[in-house]
Amino acid sequence: MLVVAACSAPEPGGNAPSKAPAPQGLKVEEVAGGLQHAWDIGFLPGGAMLVTERPGKIKLVRDGQVTPVDVELTDLQARGEGGLMGLVIHPDNQRFTVCYNTVRDVRLVTFRLDGAKATKTKDLLTGMPSNSSGRHSGCRPTLAPDGSMYVATGDIAQARNPQDRTSLGGKVLRIDAETGEGAAGNPFITSANANERRVYTYGHRNVQGVVFRPDSDQAFSSEHGPSVDDEVNLLRKGANYGWDPSEGGTKGGYDESVPMTDLQRFPDAVPAVWSSGSPTEAICQAAFWNGKLAITALKGSKLMLFTLDAAGKVQNVSIPEELNDKYGRLRAARTAPDGSLYVTTSNGTDDKLLKLTGTV
Repeated sequence: MLVVAACSAPEPGGNAPSKAPAPQGLKVEEVAGGLQHAWDIGFLPGGAMLVTERPGKIKLVRDGQVTPVDVELTDLQARGEGGLMGLVIHPDNQRFTVCYNTVRDVRLVTFRLDGAKATKTKDLLTGMPSNSSGRHSGCRPTLAPDGSMYVATGDIAQARNPQDRTSLGGKVLRIDAETGEGAAGNPFITSANANERRVYTYGHRNVQGVVFRPDSDQAFSSEHGPSVDDEVNLLRKGANYGWDPSEGGTKGGYDESVPMTDLQRFPDAVPAVWSSGSPTEAICQAAFWNGKLAITALKGSKLMLFTLDAAGKVQNVSIPEELNDKYGRLRAARTAPDGSLYVTTSNGTDDKLLKLTGTV
C-alpha cells in the first residue's frame, strides 16, 4: 500500500497531517461484474444486495448472481451526471428509497421489494432541483442512527442555490424517512418554508456522500470541488459551508473561481477538515471501515483512507495500492453488516462490485 501525506492545508499556527503507517493485508474480491455506472449499494438479509445503475436499472446481487429488479422509475432521465443515483434500505428490510432525475426534478421515491419485483409505495420527496444536462445532481440518501434520512444534494450548477435556504440544491437535508418532511430538531424547523425546514447544512457545491461515525455524534460529508479543493466536511447543524458562485447575488453566471469555503464573504462558514488542493480527486461516497473514513475517488481512481482524531480532525491519509488505479473510477462505498467494505466501479462498461476485507 502507498502511504501519502494528507493534502489539507494546516490550520493557522498548526501542522499538516503526518504520514500514516503503511496498512497491510487488504483483500479485493470481485463479487459481480457486467454493471453500468454502478452508483450505490444496499444490503438485504441473507447476504443479498441491491445495486443502482445510473442509466436507470436496479440489480439484485445474491451469491454472485446478478438479477434485474422489475421496477418502474417513472420519467427517469439519465443524462450526464444525472440518472438513477443513491439508494438506502429501510430498517424493515422490505422497503428501499432511491434518488433519481426526472425531466422536472430530482426526487426520492420509496419502493417495496418482493423477490426481484419492486412496487412503488410513495414519492418521499419531490422538487429537488435538476439540471437538464444532469450536472451537479447529487444525490445520496443515508439513514442516520436516530432514524432520520440525510440527503446529499448538488447545486445543479445554479449559482444562487447553495446559499438559498429555500432551495433544496447544494445542501445536506435531514428529513423524516416516512413522510419526507423536515425532521424534528432541524435548525430551521420553525420556518414557514417547507424546503427550509428540511435543510440541515447549506453552502455546498455537489455533495456525494454522508456518513455517521460509529459510537459518536459526528457526521461527515464528501464533496466535489471545481478545479481545486474537493472537501471532507464535519457537519454542524445549521452551518454554512461557504460555496457561493453567485458572489452574494452579484454574478449572473456560475463563477467557479470562488473559494469552496469563502471565509471572506462568510466569516462564520465552516472550513473543511480535509481539502484536496490541486489536483482534485473527484471524491465520492464515504463509509467508516475498520475505524477509518474510507472515501472513493472517481477521477483519482483510488480509495482514500482517512485516520481521524476524536474531534474529527484528519491525522493522515493512506491509499491502498490494491485499489490505486487498478479498477478505474470508484464510486459507491458501503460498510456491510459483516464489517467488510463494498465499493463499485463507475467506468461505464463491465463495472464491478468489489468486496474489501483485511486490516487497514
